[in-house]
Amino acid sequence: MRRNASLTSSTFKELFRHFLPAKIIRRWFDLLGPAKRRPPKISAQELIMGLVFHVLAGAGTLAQHVRELTRKTITDGALSQRRTSLPWQIFETILEAALRPKAQEKKHPQAFYHGLRLCGLDGSRFSVANTPQVKQSMSKAATRRLKAAFAKVGVAVLVELGLHNPIAAAIGASEESEMVLSRQLLDRLPEKSLLISDRYYGVPVLLIEFKEIHPAGREFLVRAKSNLKRRVLEIYPDGSALVEIRAGKKKLIVREIMGQVRRGQGSWSQVRLWTSLLDCKKHPASELLALYARRWEQESFYRELKVDMRSAELVQSHTPLTAAQEIAALIMAYALLVEERIKAAKVGEVPVLRISFLKTLEAVRGLWHFLEVTGDLLDARGVRLAVSRTMRRIAEMAIPKRRQRSCPRALRQPVSSWPRLLKNSSVKAAPEYDLIPVTA
Repeated sequence: MRRNASLTSSTFKELFRHFLPAKIIRRWFDLLGPAKRRPPKISAQELIMGLVFHVLAGAGTLAQHVRELTRKTITDGALSQRRTSLPWQIFETILEAALRPKAQEKKHPQAFYHGLRLCGLDGSRFSVANTPQVKQSMSKAATRRLKAAFAKVGVAVLVELGLHNPIAAAIGASEESEMVLSRQLLDRLPEKSLLISDRYYGVPVLLIEFKEIHPAGREFLVRAKSNLKRRVLEIYPDGSALVEIRAGKKKLIVREIMGQVRRGQGSWSQVRLWTSLLDCKKHPASELLALYARRWEQESFYRELKVDMRSAELVQSHTPLTAAQEIAALIMAYALLVEERIKAAKVGEVPVLRISFLKTLEAVRGLWHFLEVTGDLLDARGVRLAVSRTMRRIAEMAIPKRRQRSCPRALRQPVSSWPRLLKNSSVKAAPEYDLIPVTA
């Protein structure tokens, strides 16, 4: 049985069927999809699988990649009409079914803190081409230099830190704000987890809503702006304090941690954190101050999703709906690659994030194309050998331990209040953390 499982997970089609079973796709297409006039040329599963393979496969059109997977010829125009007729709710439900946590505490200790799964929540935006459909239905944001060049589709993703694994996503198919999208994901946080987020989420109204949804079992560690008011209730021996925050008539008791951070001989940057981890003995302030730095893994996730996986600066789709579908396919494709990174990390006996995302993408892309072409020429042993050698090669190219290095926060051609960068430099040193006692 294990031998068959290792074989069936080698080709992209079998891997995708394990990732997202066909019965789930059929179920939501039957419930939410358009009425069928005649049997479609490609099934619902083949359409979704083709979209995900298209964003992974590199050069080529969607029709070419669908033909490579299904051996069925269909034009890009017909595929576009099929996609346009699909309601967005289908992709929302498919994303919810496909994305799930993957970290295991014994195998991936870097993804946990005191038994709590480390999760990050943040938003980003994708630029959409200036097609007539986009111009007619989407607006462009105002900037210092008049309007932005392209309209944007917003996205919020809940990420499993330590693996960079997306476990929930909300996409602004109707130009929703980041806060609206993020609030849709609060109830998707796994049990026994710790949410780490930046100052955008460190506001009383959102934190109170968070604890109303999750009274216990799910905690938060967020950065808060320095001008937000609170009432100090008790100061702890480690310098942190128990404080009360309010939003209207609602209030919440949190723990406040003040500190400063620098690297090498650089300047200190002050940090103010709010957390629902109230036990100062079990969760020392210095430990949480250092843990907050894990939030930057969310930025690495978006770089891999938006830069490494795509060969163009713009979303390729021509309408707001199909652009949102393409982004959903990108996120599902990323989740598939996380599974391959986990396999390669196991072979190399290294942490998952030591496995290069871009090298994994290039290696498995070549493997899947090769197996789709030669699948009927190789026996089971040959396929398993090709897969194992690919995983071993990815593991051999593991990234060395990350350097303790930072670059100046400046711009060569600033368009804001950032200082102008005249000479590039960097600092190589481990970050220093220094607690500041909270005062009333």
